[in-house]
Amino acid sequence: MTTAALTLDQDIWRPRYNPWLVAVVVALAAFMEVLDTSIANVALPYMAGNLGASNDQSTWVLTSYLVSNAIILPMTGWLAGAFGRKRFFMGCLAIFTVSSLLCGLAPSLGFLLLFRVMQGAGGGGLQPMAQAILADTFPPEKRGLAFAAYGITAIMAPTIGPTLGGWITFNYSWRWIFFINLPVGVITWFLVRRFVEDPPYLQRLKRAGVKLDYVGIALLTVGVGALQILLDKGQEDDWFGSRFITSLAVISAVCLISLVVWEWFEKAPIIDVRMFKNINFAGASLMLFMLGVLLFSSLVLMPQFLQTLLGYTSELAGFALSAGGLVLLLETPIVGQLTTKVQARRLIAFGWLALALAMFYSTKRIDLQMSFNAAVWLRVAQVIGLGFLFVPITLVAYIGIAPEKNNSVAGIANFMRNMGSSVGTSLVTTVIARRSQFHQLRLVEKARIDNPNFAHAARGLSRHFANGGLGEHEAISTAYARIYQSVQAQAASLAYIDTFMVLAAAAGIMFFLSFMLKRNNPASGGVHVAE
Repeated sequence: MTTAALTLDQDIWRPRYNPWLVAVVVALAAFMEVLDTSIANVALPYMAGNLGASNDQSTWVLTSYLVSNAIILPMTGWLAGAFGRKRFFMGCLAIFTVSSLLCGLAPSLGFLLLFRVMQGAGGGGLQPMAQAILADTFPPEKRGLAFAAYGITAIMAPTIGPTLGGWITFNYSWRWIFFINLPVGVITWFLVRRFVEDPPYLQRLKRAGVKLDYVGIALLTVGVGALQILLDKGQEDDWFGSRFITSLAVISAVCLISLVVWEWFEKAPIIDVRMFKNINFAGASLMLFMLGVLLFSSLVLMPQFLQTLLGYTSELAGFALSAGGLVLLLETPIVGQLTTKVQARRLIAFGWLALALAMFYSTKRIDLQMSFNAAVWLRVAQVIGLGFLFVPITLVAYIGIAPEKNNSVAGIANFMRNMGSSVGTSLVTTVIARRSQFHQLRLVEKARIDNPNFAHAARGLSRHFANGGLGEHEAISTAYARIYQSVQAQAASLAYIDTFMVLAAAAGIMFFLSFMLKRNNPASGGVHVAE
């Protein structure tokens, strides 16, 4: 069967059920999985206390999920071809749902980590298969609208996850952040069984059989697993000052480079790396990676700044971010409509430009006196550009790719975005820690007795504490401690400014790269004839 015949067959085939019904069903499954990547973050201290583990040990609850999830993601195209996409999707949904129940019932941290590995493996197939199903269910000219529905789940779920997780944990128990997956998972499984179907080309590929790429699977598992642990534990272990992290870096680099070389020459690769010869797919993969970096970086930065430096509760910080989520909810369908009228690369360029300006604007607005309203509007400014990126970039990834590659496109695209999120989280925590130390050293240089401003401030504070009933020596010690706390807060706020500047520069670079993408015809969804 030739590529041309497959493409023609795919153009003729249409699902028996309303495409929008299929979109809602698969988006529900993807939303549940994406939500689970962030909902457990705020519950870690409660898990540690309940299971008799330390806070450091409890972070493996996140790492174990992310590692297994990251390993499965790039393999999903091959797995869908081997088992059939619908059957694979239903299997992943069943594994995710059952393991969610087991996570909620876990009697110890060891069992919880085991069940989280199972949950991550099951969840790894949900996002890319949902995206691939949408790509096949809708004709190319309507994919932008379909990806808008999927984009709401991919962008909204991480936004509301920490807030929802905090509310459930505070009012009920951390175990309920896993139990809430059960009704959603069961209902979605039956809906997928009823309404989702495989297109003819997938049925033929499955009957033809798929060769098992043992070497590719081994290199992928070890390389991605080591990389994910490295990113998650790097800052905690002082990066390359740790022999453990250095070993992981070497193992990851050797395995991933070997994986690319092996898969390039393998006749039946588990990951089709040759797709990166397509300039649009390669550019879209890079941009999805950077989208993951900036999306999760801002999701880490804003609540962390509000809670650690401004004293917000997790609930109040969640409310400050909620307006941004509402903007994305309203904006994403509009962008989906725009993809049918405007070239995707122009929407992408606008999104990166808006994001670069918003991150630069953040460097001017972040300070220790920022009000709640200012934080809300700052978050709104940060998400406007994000809404113009996910849908058009995802749409661009499929341009010039044969339909039988849709599963592979979805798997690699979601893998790149998820790895971007891990890199983004590691990046901001590292930059904040290092730049806080830098600025603190610079500020402490001025906090000397021979500095008249410092001496005046110290005397004023000590008199204030003495008037409050403290002894002279205790008042002076308290004044110095209060000044040092102020220096630490100022240093940290300057570090946040530096971090937002780095993100602004990254978005600016992506803006210029947007014009390297090929022009598409919005009316048909394909590459423009006048290239």
